[in-house]
Amino acid sequence: MTEGTICLVGCGFVADLYMRSLRLHPGLRVAAVWDRDADRLAAFCAHWNVPAASGLDAMLAALPPEGLVLNLTNPSAHFEINAACLAAGHHVYCEKPLALRVEEAIELAETAREKGLQLGSAPCSVLGEAAQTLGHALRSGIAGTPRAIYAELDDGFVPQAAYRKWISASGAPWPFEDEFRTGCTLEHAGYYLAWLIAWFGSVRTVVAASAETVPDKTGAGPMAPDLSVATLFFHTGMVARLTCSIVAPHDHRIRVIGDAGVLSCNAAWDNGAPVRFARRVTVRRRLMEWPLPRRIRLTGPTPPKVKRWGAAAMDFLLGPVEMLDAIREGRQSRLAGTFAVHLTEVTLAIQNAGEHSGAQTMQVTCPPMEPMPWAR
Repeated sequence: MTEGTICLVGCGFVADLYMRSLRLHPGLRVAAVWDRDADRLAAFCAHWNVPAASGLDAMLAALPPEGLVLNLTNPSAHFEINAACLAAGHHVYCEKPLALRVEEAIELAETAREKGLQLGSAPCSVLGEAAQTLGHALRSGIAGTPRAIYAELDDGFVPQAAYRKWISASGAPWPFEDEFRTGCTLEHAGYYLAWLIAWFGSVRTVVAASAETVPDKTGAGPMAPDLSVATLFFHTGMVARLTCSIVAPHDHRIRVIGDAGVLSCNAAWDNGAPVRFARRVTVRRRLMEWPLPRRIRLTGPTPPKVKRWGAAAMDFLLGPVEMLDAIREGRQSRLAGTFAVHLTEVTLAIQNAGEHSGAQTMQVTCPPMEPMPWAR
């Protein structure tokens, strides 16, 4: 059981998802919480019975040096809050993205390195059972040599959804205006990008396009692209195609096409989603994947899981817990350093691709991620 102290800055919709995961980690203590909205702060702290801080400085003062700040603010505030926490000498785990500009993400990582601090980035589903199982299957060669990957992060026609009725456990509304301005690529691409980078290391070239296909969304603009399609060329030779949208029918599949068949998982936001393998066969001269794929399981015990809430069944504290373990063990967190910066860089390249960007060469590189001990 991991023990440690955390602080939360930002009490919006996503903060409740982190707090729902807290029951799986009884060794964690919330020292203080702060939000610039006093009413939202009061409602959040009353619901979860956690202490409110009078300001950012007071929150940071309540955190011991080996503790961890969870930056759960809106993306437009990520750089400012991350910089302030690092300047105060604290480790930081930030909701995606680290910053809205690659140069800012690199600057933050350099500051963390100089100060000997951890700076990590969500999403942490890459540390969950589904991602780790699929990674183990790849390393084991179950599908033979992988040749290509298709990944989808389509969430349905969200502009017509009843999103005004989406309310978190402590009463925070889904921040639809900020979500539309930030864009589905910045918000969601990391869920599968993190898996791909963990398995294959850094992306060499991004060839992408993005567009706003529904121009009349609710809220003040400008709005971000609501559709992006990217082909990713990795240094290791892997090629992957990633699609993000809030217009196409819901589809969260990832398929790894190998010489021997196809590995797949159908739910990026479910830590316990089944991983399956369909071997390739020839039936009456027809080449096909076997229609009854077998489920792939890890042999040992896996982490406990949260129950589904809304669209997700994810332990949002997997990342902070891994970072606290890394701090205690004196090693780099799996989600920190160049991994976090590269994840941000690739995501921004896809989001900002537009119509004419062409091939974009990535600046930052990182190695594949070390598997979790229970998935080796």
